[in-house]
Amino acid sequence: MKRILVVDDEEGIRQLYQEELEEEGYAVELAERGEEALEKISRTKPDAVILDLKMPGMGGLEVLERIREQDKDLPVIICTAYGEYKSDLTTWASDAYVVKRADLTELKGVIKGFLDK
Repeated sequence: MKRILVVDDEEGIRQLYQEELEEEGYAVELAERGEEALEKISRTKPDAVILDLKMPGMGGLEVLERIREQDKDLPVIICTAYGEYKSDLTTWASDAYVVKRADLTELKGVIKGFLDK
């Protein structure tokens, strides 16, 4: 079973993603903060990471940078409510950029594309 780590400071978003992705057959780990995400990546070795950008403490861009230092091949999907960051060059280190919506069809399609290779 493929493992996905969802990193988002909003509990409702984490729960929604967990429910939806588990229905798709994925094992889902959750992290509320960047530091927690990096620890879980080291410990559980997920197959993909869904990463929010705006979080207290260590923001998503710093988390992305640290993930890339550890594992250049781990798929990281930025999923944020802020579409304007898409033009920020630092987000280009991610594998995909998805703007948060209540309908997770696009996100699920992106995940499937990375994990069903």
